[in-house]
Amino acid sequence: MDIPKYDGNIHPDEWINDIQKYLKLRYTGDNYLNIAISLVDSNIISLPTNIDSFEELRNTLKEDISFTVFKCTNKRLLELLKYIPEKEGGNTSKFISDFRKLCYNSEINDIREQKNYFCNTLPKLPNKNDTDCYNYLLEFIKRREKIKSMNDLVKEFVEIITVELNLIKNGSIVALKHVVTGKYLSSIENLRYTTGSMNQLAFAGSPEPDLNALWKIEFSGKLAMYNKTSIRLRHVKSDNILGLRFFFNRHGYFYCKSPITEHAEVCCDGNENLWKFNYSKLENHQGYLKSNDIINLSIAKEYDNYKISFLRSHDVQFTIENNIFQEVVCHSERLGGNDEWRIELISQD
Repeated sequence: MDIPKYDGNIHPDEWINDIQKYLKLRYTGDNYLNIAISLVDSNIISLPTNIDSFEELRNTLKEDISFTVFKCTNKRLLELLKYIPEKEGGNTSKFISDFRKLCYNSEINDIREQKNYFCNTLPKLPNKNDTDCYNYLLEFIKRREKIKSMNDLVKEFVEIITVELNLIKNGSIVALKHVVTGKYLSSIENLRYTTGSMNQLAFAGSPEPDLNALWKIEFSGKLAMYNKTSIRLRHVKSDNILGLRFFFNRHGYFYCKSPITEHAEVCCDGNENLWKFNYSKLENHQGYLKSNDIINLSIAKEYDNYKISFLRSHDVQFTIENNIFQEVVCHSERLGGNDEWRIELISQD
C-alpha cells in the first residue's frame, strides 16, 4: 500500500489521522512529522519551512485555498444529494454514509444546519393533491424538534423508513386478528350460511393466519389514510368481497341477520362492501394505516338511513355441517373490546 499524498482532495483532519496511524504501523522512530510534510504535494500547496507539529501542519493545510475549494465542492454535492427509496433502487445505508461524509467534509457541524440540508435530500410530493403518497419530508419535519445530534437524525430517519415498510398499500395482502379472542377473520370458499343470505360465510377462525384468513385490501390511491380512505376486503381464496347483504320485499329493504345474535350478517359477496376504518383508541387519529394498527371497521348501511355498523366478533358460536364457527357480525351498539381488530401486513405487490 502506497502512502497517500495530500493534494487538497481530502479533509486535512482525515488525512493527518490516517497518516499518523499508517506511519505508526509501518515505521519506527520519531520523524513522522517530516515524513508527513514530504507527502504534501508541493506542486499544489506551498508549506512554510518552520512547521514544528502536526497541529501546525493541520492548521496550515486548512488555511490553504485548496481546502476552501474542497469544502465548497462538498457543500454543492450535499445540496445535490437526494434520497432514493430502496423500492426504487436506492441504498439507505450508503445514502446516510454519503450525507454524513459530505457534512464532515463541508465542516457543517451545527445540527440545525444539518437538519436543513437533510430536509433538502428528501423526495417531495409530485403535486399538492397527491396526498396518499408517503411523504418522507413531512414525516421528518414531525420529528425535527427532538433531533439534537447526528445520531438522533439517523435514528429518526431509520424509524421513518421502518414505518414506510409497514404501510398498508393498495393491493396488499392482510390478515385481521380479533384482539379479544385472538382468532383471524376468515371465510371458506363454497361454504355458505344455512340462514339469512345463504352466501359464503364469514367467521373468526384459526389463531394463526392460514389461507382462509387472507384478504386483499383495495382502495383508491396508493396508501390508506385514517379519516379519508374507504376500503374493500377481497377474500384471496374465493375472490369474493366482505360485506353485508340486503334484500327487498313488499315491506321494503332489509338486511340479513346473523345466525345466533341476529345482528347484521357479515358474508362474502355482500352487496354493501365499502368499509371505513378508525384507530380504536382515538377517533380523530391521523396518518397512514400500517401493519399492527388496532382498528375498528365500520360500514354505513345505505338502506337503514346510513346507520353506522361496526364489525364485531365474540365467543358466540354457530354450527354448519357439524363444524363450529365463531360468529362475526355488524352491529350499531356501543363500541367495545369485541370491535377491535389488529391488521397485519402479510405481503405487498
